[in-house]
Amino acid sequence: MAYNSARVTLKSWLVLGRGSFTRKLPHNLARQPVSVLWSVMTIVLTLLVSGCNVAPTPISDEALRAAIETDKANIAAIAAPVSGPLSLSEAIARALKYNLNHRTRLLEESLASAQFDLSKMDMLPQVMAGVGYSGRDRENIRRAVDSVTGLPSLSNPFITSEPEHVTADLGLTWNLLDFGVSYYGAKQNADRLLVAGERRRQAMHELIQRTRSAFWRAVAADKLDAAVRDNLDEAERALAKSRSMLKQRIRQPSSALRYQRNLLENLRLLESVQRELSASRVELASLIGAEPGQVLSLIEPDRNNASLLELDVLTMEEVALANNASLREEHYNVRITALQTRKSLVQMLPGVSLDYGSYYDDDDFLIYESWRQGGLRVTYNLLNLLAIPKQQRAAKAAERVAETRRMALQVAVLTQVHLGRNYYRSVLRQFERAEQIADIDMQLMELSSNESQSGTGSELDRVAANAVSILSEVRRYQAIARVEEAASQLQATLGLEPELASLDQLSMPALTDIMRRELARDFSSVRAPGI
Repeated sequence: MAYNSARVTLKSWLVLGRGSFTRKLPHNLARQPVSVLWSVMTIVLTLLVSGCNVAPTPISDEALRAAIETDKANIAAIAAPVSGPLSLSEAIARALKYNLNHRTRLLEESLASAQFDLSKMDMLPQVMAGVGYSGRDRENIRRAVDSVTGLPSLSNPFITSEPEHVTADLGLTWNLLDFGVSYYGAKQNADRLLVAGERRRQAMHELIQRTRSAFWRAVAADKLDAAVRDNLDEAERALAKSRSMLKQRIRQPSSALRYQRNLLENLRLLESVQRELSASRVELASLIGAEPGQVLSLIEPDRNNASLLELDVLTMEEVALANNASLREEHYNVRITALQTRKSLVQMLPGVSLDYGSYYDDDDFLIYESWRQGGLRVTYNLLNLLAIPKQQRAAKAAERVAETRRMALQVAVLTQVHLGRNYYRSVLRQFERAEQIADIDMQLMELSSNESQSGTGSELDRVAANAVSILSEVRRYQAIARVEEAASQLQATLGLEPELASLDQLSMPALTDIMRRELARDFSSVRAPGI
């Protein structure tokens, strides 16, 4: 009784649109149209009409403003405000933790990890559960033919199934061909996860490089901005005074014009420097997740990068070949291509399907309303025999392309090692020269200032000496920024970066301390793995 009651309840739920459920009469030959079918057809027609009415819909101004405000709130929630003086190690730590472009790379790695976990599920069998309803507006009445005489049977037509019945099934299906394809696909996704990690490393190297360079240029802005503004004002006054003296014929015209030209050239350079200094502050604020207009107080750090040059060239080459992020990514790409070859060959094999399930049908004409069924099926596309040689040639060609690309990148990495090392030496020498010139110009400025105060020198010469000294100091900071950039670039080529756990789990003080130790790291003992 309980079983029949449950069956009646299930039927009542599935037969949509009927006022109440009534027991079917097997021999009712004039049934009304099944309302469920009409309901389904109505829904299908409604969906078709709605689909035909789809058109491009531009985003509204209200939705755009709401999205902008939401993004602003999310951006403000990500980054902590800068409080107090900012050191280089803290600036790099903030960039790694709060820079949105770098966070995008981290999320891409998380996405690759999720896709890898999902691809492992494809190797499992499919467990399919289904329930259905079937209805017709007339009874399923059949005639019979005598199997011996071939004449129509003299008995009355008979009914083989109910016009309305409910079916249910629960089955397991496992296709060995799909399993093989999914297996190699999962291994490819595992390598793609590693590729995402290498791309994150590349993004981290680039971010550190840009932050170090922008920080030193911002330090120059912090140190020299006021001096540049004062000197611009003095230069403008000196230029106006020189023009006045030229009109009054106090100085020789040729001497006055040469002086004005030098002064204008210094003004042009100072204005260019002022523009660059202002831009460096905005760039640094953007990199570390601060407000673009926020005034940052910077701590000028000590410099300690020369230990990179203590590595000999052969060691640098070996370290770069083992650690360079771009080259390691290409190694994984070769493996992905090789797995694609195997996956393509697996797809050419016969398909073997295993099926097993339990089935139920409440048709009263069935003697057994529930049963279990299993099967084994082997299928093969005979045209694959023609495609296999072409597939193998295409796969081998793809592998050769990937391997050649890896070899070309390996040569490029070795070239970058030598170029980066030479460039680093060159900018170090340029910095030394810029520092010497800045010291001399500073002494000349002091002499000119003393002579101007004692009356033995002119004010115009003092202004020119101040401008030259400021420009020399700016070039010195620019040279430091190039040294930092070259050091970061060489570290990126060698694949040397700090070993970090999850950035979300590291506090800002802990991450800052890691970056402080990384900036003071002694690279002289670095060796390639296995050496």
